[in-house]
Amino acid sequence: MRDNDHSLPVKFALAIWHFINGSRKVFLNLVFFLFLYVLYAAFFQAPETFRLKPDTTLVIRPYGNVVEQYTSTPMDRALQDATGQDQQETRLRDLLEVIHRSAGDSDITQMVIDPSYTRSIGLAALKDLEHAIEAFRSTGKTVIATTNSLSQHQYYLASLADEIWLNPNGLVWIDGYSNYRHFYREGLEKLAVEINLFRVGTYKSAMEPYIRDDMSAEAREAGLFWLGSLWQQYLEGVSEHRGIMLESLQNAIDDMPSQIESFNGDFAQYAVNLGLVDQLMTAPQARHELARRGTPDQAGDSYRAVGMEDYLALTQPIQNYGSKNRIAIVVAEGEIVNGRHPTGRIGSISTAEQLRRTARDKNVAAVVLRVNSPGGDASASETLRLELQQVRDSGKKVIVSMGNVAASGGYWMSMAADEVWASPATITGSIGVYGILPTFAETLDKIGVHTDGFGTTEIAGKLRLDRSLDPGIARIFQSSTERIYQQFINMVSQARGKSVEEIDAVAQGRVWTGQQAAERGLIDKTGTFQEAIKAGARMAGLGDNYQVQWIEPQLSTLDQFFMEFMTGAVSRLNLSVSKPPTLPVSWLQGMLDDLQFIVAQQGKFTVAAHCLCKLR
Repeated sequence: MRDNDHSLPVKFALAIWHFINGSRKVFLNLVFFLFLYVLYAAFFQAPETFRLKPDTTLVIRPYGNVVEQYTSTPMDRALQDATGQDQQETRLRDLLEVIHRSAGDSDITQMVIDPSYTRSIGLAALKDLEHAIEAFRSTGKTVIATTNSLSQHQYYLASLADEIWLNPNGLVWIDGYSNYRHFYREGLEKLAVEINLFRVGTYKSAMEPYIRDDMSAEAREAGLFWLGSLWQQYLEGVSEHRGIMLESLQNAIDDMPSQIESFNGDFAQYAVNLGLVDQLMTAPQARHELARRGTPDQAGDSYRAVGMEDYLALTQPIQNYGSKNRIAIVVAEGEIVNGRHPTGRIGSISTAEQLRRTARDKNVAAVVLRVNSPGGDASASETLRLELQQVRDSGKKVIVSMGNVAASGGYWMSMAADEVWASPATITGSIGVYGILPTFAETLDKIGVHTDGFGTTEIAGKLRLDRSLDPGIARIFQSSTERIYQQFINMVSQARGKSVEEIDAVAQGRVWTGQQAAERGLIDKTGTFQEAIKAGARMAGLGDNYQVQWIEPQLSTLDQFFMEFMTGAVSRLNLSVSKPPTLPVSWLQGMLDDLQFIVAQQGKFTVAAHCLCKLR
């Protein structure tokens, strides 16, 4: 058949197919040529050599979320760099390390902090940075913060500097901490979704939004107590750093509408008047002033500077992991779940493997477990506690250092340590458990879907999401939840050397700050991450003669090859780009995040030791 014998629709379809097929070939060819370019850059172009010069300014500019551990793989990050995408995360350990190294480096004469691209950072992490920057300043070096605008925690980071320079069109937004949540009971009732909740603990309010339309009195009481403590720590820190009377600071925040009106809506002038910032400067003015105080760059329009990533690469210390005086650090960040999981989640298998590696290593004298987790699966939490106990039984000293949050299951797994340390601003406690199982029988009935059948026993087929929960099954689940709570408080009682009654009085799912937890004997000491490491060295009898080794998840051979390949290409191409922070998640995304743990169980009933307690 000739082409002109085709009908018009057939010709049109063929034309579309030829266009799609041609576009596919063009796209594949472009990808292929890009690959060849990256290959050439990685292996044939000479990398640009960067040397640190005297009188250099160190620039600290955290991007994205400040985390204990990357949630992405090394290969993902290398690909992001190669394609010009901005970082989504900055590790706290890298920030602390670069500040520590630069403090004793004579080539670094001043530090610039730019928090503009920091999306989120916890108050406990800020306290660690506070300690490090104070040590830097104690050497006589100056710290300047320069930025366009500052949110609440960005401002706390900036306040650690000797001076803060704000863009004349910028603002400082400090409005306090809050704990608002959406409540779904009425909406779920309209959808005929039945929520079956089993919990132990008067203050265990993580799943309240699914059974109530408002916050319970107990949740409000407990929340105001721990959140009020964090806010007081924030105010005291800013007051001390900036020399502003604490009462004046609180009053100015409470009266912000009138204050801003009195300055005709000029946020920047308001910040200067209150003492939150020192000077108003545009970016070119700030660069000129930094060049005057330091040394101009080669182009003459800015100052000689080095970023934290380049500085870390330039000053990488020689590691001798053959030494017997080693302290191993294992990071446990994210939700606690069963199985093997990549970084960003604490897997009962994957994290346990890292702990076992430290237990087998005869050169490791002490282990510091850095916990930053709201909890998760109760059985996985117990598995990891037992693994940590095995490390301790191997003769090594074990220290837990709590990060921004180490609550519920995060607290549970910490109870095998010789000592438990936390920041005063850590969110911890939440000793309580719950189980939740939604069923959809009435929902399905509304759309004409019905369930019928039979089983060989009284309970066969009664644990189904498409049937209302049987009262007998509900009794089983409540009994199991109560047993696990009893196991929780018994275990804490033994670990903390207190009676079960004493622990129960401060448990019941109640959340505490690290400061409040120390006062109630739930942890041993408050302090920074570095102080916890030093405590491990002291307990192991190492004094100041020790090396720190980070225990990382082991990469596959393929991942390692591609990571090295892409890293080599990036170092030669020097690709980078800035990207503004993303907007906060919607209420719907927040609800889905809350339910993520439930969905992960694929309809199975699981008792959780989880604390949905985050600063909002």
